[in-house]
This record gives sequence, C-alpha cells and structure tokens, in this order.
Amino acid sequence: MAKLLSCVLGPRLYKIYRERDSERAPASVPETPTAITAPHSSSWDTYYQPRALEKHADSILALASVFWSISYYSSPFAFFYLYRKGYLSLSKVVPFSHYAGTLLLLLAGVACLRGIGRWTNPQYRQFITILEATHRNQSSENKRQLANYNFDFRSWPVDFHWEEPSSRKESRGGPSRRGVALLRPEPLHRGTADTLLNRVKKLPCQITSYLVAHTLGRRMLYPGSVYLLQKALMPVLLQGQARLVEECNGRRAKLLACDGNEIDTMFVDRRGTAEPQGQKLVICCEGNAGFYEVGCVSTPLEAGYSVLGWNHPGFAGSTGVPFPQNEANAMDVVVQFAIHRLGFQPQDIIIYAWSIGGFTATWAAMSYPDVSAVILDASFDDLVPLALKVMPDSWRGLVTRTVRQHLNLNNTEQLSPPGYILLTPRVPEDIMSNRGNDLLLKLLQHRYPRVMAEEGLQVVRQWLEASSQLEEASIYSRWEVEEDWCLSVLRSYQAEHGPDFPWSVGEDMSADGRRQLALFLARKHLHNFEATHCTPLPAQNFQMPWHL
Repeated sequence: MAKLLSCVLGPRLYKIYRERDSERAPASVPETPTAITAPHSSSWDTYYQPRALEKHADSILALASVFWSISYYSSPFAFFYLYRKGYLSLSKVVPFSHYAGTLLLLLAGVACLRGIGRWTNPQYRQFITILEATHRNQSSENKRQLANYNFDFRSWPVDFHWEEPSSRKESRGGPSRRGVALLRPEPLHRGTADTLLNRVKKLPCQITSYLVAHTLGRRMLYPGSVYLLQKALMPVLLQGQARLVEECNGRRAKLLACDGNEIDTMFVDRRGTAEPQGQKLVICCEGNAGFYEVGCVSTPLEAGYSVLGWNHPGFAGSTGVPFPQNEANAMDVVVQFAIHRLGFQPQDIIIYAWSIGGFTATWAAMSYPDVSAVILDASFDDLVPLALKVMPDSWRGLVTRTVRQHLNLNNTEQLSPPGYILLTPRVPEDIMSNRGNDLLLKLLQHRYPRVMAEEGLQVVRQWLEASSQLEEASIYSRWEVEEDWCLSVLRSYQAEHGPDFPWSVGEDMSADGRRQLALFLARKHLHNFEATHCTPLPAQNFQMPWHL
C-alpha cells in the first residue's frame, strides 16, 4: 500500500538514460532500498515506457494543466466579461463552484488511476525506490543511480545549499535571506524631502509600476518563464538534457539559493581530458528565452572547456520568478557551487553570457572580481533604452519608472572588474542601434576617461559605424595606430600606478595619441561577429579577453 501511494504521489518520469558506465549490475526490481540497481541498457528502453493507463491519465492531466494556465493568463479579461454580462452574482457563482469541485474530484480520480498504472510498471517502481532511498540517504551511490533518470525536477533532492560554504561569511560576508547585495537606482530628485504628502502622491504611480512589472512586464522581459512556452518546448528540452547527460557525461544538480528558489544546473567536467582548456570552467548565463539544455552552453562545450549551465528562476526546473534580485541570488549560489563543490578556483572561472544574461554575468564579475574573464555576447548596456524603443512614446514615464524600480538591468553600473570582451553581432540596417556598442563605449569611458575624451570618443564612434571589416581596417590605418607604442604606454602606466581602474593614462597626451590609443583599446575589447542576434556563437569565435 505504501508503494502504491508513492506511485500516486510520485513525480512524472520522462526518460531512463542510456548506460554510461561500463560496469553495472543487471536490472531488477528491488524489494528493499539496499538492493537498488540501476537500469541496464540491454533490458530497458532508453525512453521510459509508461503503461496505457498511466499514459492516458498523464495526457488528461497535462491537458488540464494547459487549460488552467490559459485561464490564469486570461482571467482579467474573463472576469471583466462575466461582470459585464452579470454572471458574477451569488446565485450564479454557487453552482459554478459545485461544477469546479466536481471537476477537481474527477482529476483526483485520474491521478489515482495514473498511480495504479505506475504501480504495475516495474520501471517506475524501481525508479521510485531509488528516489525514496536518495531522499533518506544522499550517498554518492544513490545519487549516481538517481542520475540515470530524468523526471519532474521538483522532486529532485537539493545537492547544494547557499549556506553550505562556511568560508563565505568569514571572507566576504554571506547573503541574508532577503538576497545578495544589488545595486539600487538613484532617487530621481535628491533635493526633494520625502514627506508623507509626496509619498501619497507617488503611491498610484508606484502601484501601477508594480502591477505592470509583475504581470505583463516580467513576462515580456523573460518569455522563457511563461508556462505555455515551456510546455511547447518540453520535447526539445528533454532531448537537450539527454544529449548533455549521455554524450557529454553531464551531471545535473539542484542548488538552493538564499531566497528559497531552487536552481537547475548541469555540469560537464573536462578536467580529465587531454585538452588544456578543460581546466577552465565556463559558467553560462542564458538569454531571456534560453535554457541550458539548448542554449549557449554548446559554444564552450565545442571549444573543449568544462561548462556549468543553469536556468533562470522560473525557467524549466528552476523555481521562482526572474526579477533582478532573484537573478543575482541564483548567480551567487551558482558561483559558490562552482568554487566550493566543484573545486574550481575563481582564477579558473570564465563567465560567458548571451543577451540578457549579461546582467548576471556583470553582477558576478562585480561581486567576484577574481574570476578569470567575462565574455558578453550580444548583450546591452541598459534596459531602459531597449524598453522605450518597443513601447509607445506616451508610456515613456511609466516604462522608465517600472524598469528602474523593478526590472533595473543596468549592466553599465556593474562594469568595474578587468578582463571583458564584448561579442556583439551587428544588424546591417542600423549598426549604431546595437546597444552592445554603447556598452563598449561606456566600458572604455569608465576605464580610460582621459583617452575617451572628445577626440577618442569620436574616432571610436566612427570605427563602430563602419559597415564592413574593410571600412574598419581603413579607419584603423588612417590614424596610423602603432600597436607597439600603445602597449608600451599602457604597460608603463600599469607598472607605475597598478591595475585598478579608472586609469588617468592619456592625460598629457596629444590628440592623435589619444585617438590611436582609443582605437587600439576598442579593437582589443570588441570582437565583432557578423550575424543576427539569435545566431549561436561558433566555437572558433569563442575567444578569451585581452589582458595587458
């Protein structure tokens, strides 16, 4: 009876992975947890084969889940329609509640039938035995056997806790349960006294901004967190997980962040291979509709690096919602996991981000300045200009206030540590609309303010506006940039003043010298890749940042 109840309440099982180790015991259905054996490829099909009862019950419950999600997103419009038609009166709501209760009872009956179908399936009974044993005792053997199954990640045991590294509170101070340190936007009017009257006047705007950010805004900014999209992508995500586990020997893990969100990660270890870059770990930060199963992790994998991918809060197996604070909390526990559990030193960690992942990448570089490098691919400097571009001009005030208060992805504020390279695909129709170019300009202005004075800023803008590599080279040669001279100037300054930014190099330099140095620095910090925004970066274009 206990086993039947476990099958009724247990998670959905998607797949049993192919055999990866050469020596495994034959498959069997154990009677006790001590006799657990992993599935063997000769006796089990690689995909889990549910019985007919379980299969049809799963289809009914999945359809009900989709309908619930549709009704949830359309509930404001439905409520308004029912109110206008007069259907929200007590005499009409009470019968509807009876119908809803009956429907819930029917779905509960379907769930029980699914549990019976699972109980009759030896594959599922073996899986649930391994899962229960792992929850009781997270030994390496139990976790190794559990890793042969792909199932609903909500039932996966936590592998790493944000409080686990004891050294963090001694060395740099650990995050509180509210979250890690996050840069806050400056108040709009510093001289204005924050009186009770002013607070009351601002209250309607603040409520509107909150509602917009937590309903439409967050889903527009992170469409990958929408359940219906994840449901549509489920077969692709399962296939991507299978490729990482079976072909790359990836190891999945659940990390618990300080805000209680569970972060879904995948680690591919290349330290045992002959490739020297396998000693470096690349932590990948995906885009607003990207998942590690099918995202930018493929680029460093093909280049031979060890890779740690993770999903944003609310994406696939990760819980929560992807607001900036939650994003930073997730990134913090991912970096802590890489250092304290996987055994990588910060100097061996590279942060690689695509598009909106640049926010968590720059936050990690700001909070962990000892990381080796940060690579930003098709990222941006600030979210506000991008949001204003797609919204009506009459909404400018609301959009700016909403982004600054709730969705403030301002990467420029976090551009302090060294070692960046910006990989920015350009749009041929409007090159300067690419916010990656603005990110480069602000990075150089922060680090080399004297070089990026009027002459330096102007010549770098001309170089960025070039429509082809031939035109770029023409501008570069027109100013006769002497790279050996630029290197000697920078190295002399670093030897005398140290590596901390900003530098005052170029203060006593001629205008031509500043132009040469500005072009030299721009070319070193930017690797141009001619493609559309969503084109994956080829492995041969995955280059390490320039270091003096």
